[in-house]
Amino acid sequence: DISVLSVISTQLQTIRSALLLRVKKFVFEGQQIALDNKVGIFITMNPGYAGRTELPESVKALFRPVVCIVPDLELICLIMLFSEGFLQAKVLAKKMTVLYKLACEQLSKQNHYDFGLRALKSVLVMAGELKRGSPELPENVVLMRALRDMNLPKFVFDDVPLFLGLIKDLFPGLECPRVSYPDFNSAVEKALVDAGYILLPIQVDKIVQMYETMMTRHSTMIVGPTGGGKSVVIRTLAQAQTALGLPTRIVTLNPKACSVIELYGVLDPDTRDWTDGLLSNIFRELNKPTDKAERRYILFDGDVDALWIENMNSVMDDNKLLTLANGERIRLLNHCALLFEVGDLKFASPATVSRAGMVYVDPKNLGYDPYWERWLTQLPRPEEDKENLTKYWETYVSPALDLILEGLTGMQQG
Repeated sequence: DISVLSVISTQLQTIRSALLLRVKKFVFEGQQIALDNKVGIFITMNPGYAGRTELPESVKALFRPVVCIVPDLELICLIMLFSEGFLQAKVLAKKMTVLYKLACEQLSKQNHYDFGLRALKSVLVMAGELKRGSPELPENVVLMRALRDMNLPKFVFDDVPLFLGLIKDLFPGLECPRVSYPDFNSAVEKALVDAGYILLPIQVDKIVQMYETMMTRHSTMIVGPTGGGKSVVIRTLAQAQTALGLPTRIVTLNPKACSVIELYGVLDPDTRDWTDGLLSNIFRELNKPTDKAERRYILFDGDVDALWIENMNSVMDDNKLLTLANGERIRLLNHCALLFEVGDLKFASPATVSRAGMVYVDPKNLGYDPYWERWLTQLPRPEEDKENLTKYWETYVSPALDLILEGLTGMQQG
């Protein structure tokens, strides 16, 4: 907000003048206060990001600008791989940075894709865990598995084969099966069947991908158009964890259904009384310490935009702190996590995207057949009627839908 930034400039000027005069006390907003001569004020900014405001000239004049260059990803990879215990770190760091560079250039441009430093770090953390868990595996296999399993969840349908092709080029001849979670898989399948859903391997796999992503990230976004099964993935994940003895509680809210003040709370300027907002109240309640083994998730079911989510940046990064307008800071505890269920991220800034793990749910993976099968299974009609309906579906409806969605009839362009 430009008006707020302009007001701040006068306050900063007061502090700066006091520092230059080397006084021990000075008048600040009508009150005489002591001056700490070690005080320093810094501003970090990304001027090109959506939802960010340029600094007014009155504020710029008080600060010395410093430009940061792009970090050397290969060197950072090398040091992190060594710290995780990899002996072939030099070769693997080169392969990893080349893979991310090629993926950035060759894959489609999506708002939820991020191949930056945070994405790199989460892969390296997972690679370290896999290495310690399977010390008998070669190091290149461990890194290849981490790169594949941590990146595949976020890709759209058409980019999956392209990314797998890049991995094969950089790690030729390496084949490694996915990390298996037999107990979790069984719990997921049981939860889906109990809820009356058709058991689809691709949907079970998507729930496992979500589970893996949440192992390394405390903020996860599940992205995709309506009809892809986002809600089913989240709900089934919670049910499966509960069935395995880890009670999981989800509190859902739509951040766009209320104003930013109603969401985060407001401080009365006259009385200095603080009124909690919807999110600040939920956040405080869920982050109460507990002795029990359990998981608590805040699910933001609605559009993500810079207006409300920029305030969450400090929660979503490694600080894990929600800072409110009254100065209160609430820490996100280890048993809590943030989930975002969104259709797309066209209004989110790169800073927000880089802070969250991404799982993309593509309706192409699901298709329309499961909806038909579930509806038919639950239809209270004789089997003979269901057989006739199936025949009509296969003869008329299915080809018509293919024509509408793909423009194809019998593999011929319509």
